[in-house]
Amino acid sequence: MSENFDPALTYTSYLAVDELLKLQRPLSDGPEHDEMLFIIIHQSYELWFKQLIHEFSAAQKSLESGDTHYSLALLGRIRTIMKVCVTQIDILETMTPLQFNAFRGYLSSASGFQSAQFRKVEAILGRRDSKMASHLPLDVQDEIKDIISRNSVWDSALAYIAKRGHAVPETVLNRDKKLAYEPNTEVQDVLLSVHRNDPETALVCEKLVDIDEGLQEWRYRHVKMVERTIGHKMGSGGSSGVSYLASTLFNPVFADLWEIRSRF
Repeated sequence: MSENFDPALTYTSYLAVDELLKLQRPLSDGPEHDEMLFIIIHQSYELWFKQLIHEFSAAQKSLESGDTHYSLALLGRIRTIMKVCVTQIDILETMTPLQFNAFRGYLSSASGFQSAQFRKVEAILGRRDSKMASHLPLDVQDEIKDIISRNSVWDSALAYIAKRGHAVPETVLNRDKKLAYEPNTEVQDVLLSVHRNDPETALVCEKLVDIDEGLQEWRYRHVKMVERTIGHKMGSGGSSGVSYLASTLFNPVFADLWEIRSRF
């Protein structure tokens, strides 16, 4: 028996179920039936974002240590989580525009645009934008500044590729991580060689493409869900709504891995 065994521990206490089920607090009169769904879906997203941050952190450490098999497992899990995030949109789209607008006014300035965790995910993936967190609390801004001072997932992937014996340019490996990564033809040449000569490393690269495609899929589905729900109205947090979300589409995270497709 483990020395940490606690006979009083239960499913409910371990998962803090009683506390968890008290965190859904509708504001509308009644309340409106669909507000509960709206709250639970978005709380679920925040939990998945927390898990993504957790998994990306482990994946970066694994990549930088050169552990191919664990990296593949972690990157595969991340892609599966993203699929779940997309599937949740199917549930949210069962709510009609009229049903949403029945309680939308109660949201005041609250908006998904204010999700600090999603901004952290973007920073981990390589977004380097001084304005990306300017609307968030100062402590969150500091946390994101710390993230963007370190390796992005792509930087970790390049370190892995170099550790596997491929000639990633030193100027790329030692670049200023606070600046956005720019597609690099020398890196693309290396990636072509990887795909032709190093199947294991190529598998890791393709897992990254899976994640990139998954993120773009989630963004697209999110845009269309918002459009079919509120059309081109202003976003509830004061953002431009659909037009802002649409501007984030078709911007690959791992651009070099997409650029080489036409050269195979």
